[in-house]
Amino acid sequence: MSSADQHAHGTGHHYAHHFESAEHEYSSSKQGIWVFLCTEILMFGGLFVGYAVFHHMYPLLFKAGSTFVDWRMGAANTVVLLTSSLTMALGIYYAQKRDAAKSGLMLLITIACGAIFMVIKYFEYSHKIHLGLLPGSWFHGSLDVTFADGTVQRVENLPLYFSFYYMMTGLHGIHVLIGMSLIFWAWLRVRKNEFGPHYYTPVEGVGLFWHLVDLVWIYLFPLLYLVS
Repeated sequence: MSSADQHAHGTGHHYAHHFESAEHEYSSSKQGIWVFLCTEILMFGGLFVGYAVFHHMYPLLFKAGSTFVDWRMGAANTVVLLTSSLTMALGIYYAQKRDAAKSGLMLLITIACGAIFMVIKYFEYSHKIHLGLLPGSWFHGSLDVTFADGTVQRVENLPLYFSFYYMMTGLHGIHVLIGMSLIFWAWLRVRKNEFGPHYYTPVEGVGLFWHLVDLVWIYLFPLLYLVS
């Protein structure tokens, strides 16, 4: 039986006074979460559209920019986030089963995966900053690019590529930190044994947000790291 159905039968969850029933509270909460996620998709979607337009205008520029990023770090972060999606889903599953110990463990592993992601991103950023590969007018790195075939070519407008790189990965990184904070909040509530088969909407909502963060990275990785 779904969470909404169980709520409708009034099995243990006391809904807020401004809702007509537990089922109404559940459906409203889920609808609110999905509306919020749609606004997130629109925000990242604008960046993706901008990336597509400028990539079409300056294909060599984006190919050159990707030579400065380490695809192995990007791939490692992809594996980390995919793993975190699994542990997040398991955390929700065990919360539904009222197994606070296993649910809490899965949520902590998810937070750890997020931390690993940010550490890898720190090493990426620090290396690029050291080389002067910064966005816009702050760029003071080399414009001479060595391509995979060994040829060296001077490429103008590299700051444009790194403007997209830092904007897209930076905004995503902020979302990772927010997601980690929300998962920690859910973990605190799991410890109090607040969730069970009749009520798990908060942890499920946090999970949906985390899955969106992971999904955005699935698109960022090939666009920024594998474009060449």
